[in-house]
Amino acid sequence: MGKESSTLLGILAGTAIGATLGILFAPDKGSVTRQKIADEAAAARDKVSETAHNVRDKVAENVATKKETLDEQIESLVSDVSHKADDVISALEKKLAELKAKNKQYQKK
Repeated sequence: MGKESSTLLGILAGTAIGATLGILFAPDKGSVTRQKIADEAAAARDKVSETAHNVRDKVAENVATKKETLDEQIESLVSDVSHKADDVISALEKKLAELKAKNKQYQKK
């Protein structure tokens, strides 16, 4: 996204400089030229603002997508750990049952 933003910023700057130079060398009165420069500056400001909003929206969308992916991965991990815990508990219960059975045999002797 950095390269895209830099390219867009370069294009906007070039356009603004070109428009300003074109207006400055045009055969108009000073007040008309100043008004044209002000209008071009306002248009450039609006374009930069629009671009900034678009970039912000793309970043927000990207972050939301990554967050959803992370949430899914965490949920999957928790589910896997839960299943492993169940397996460990089952194995321990089985081992406990075996130990109780052996203990009963020893008590009978």
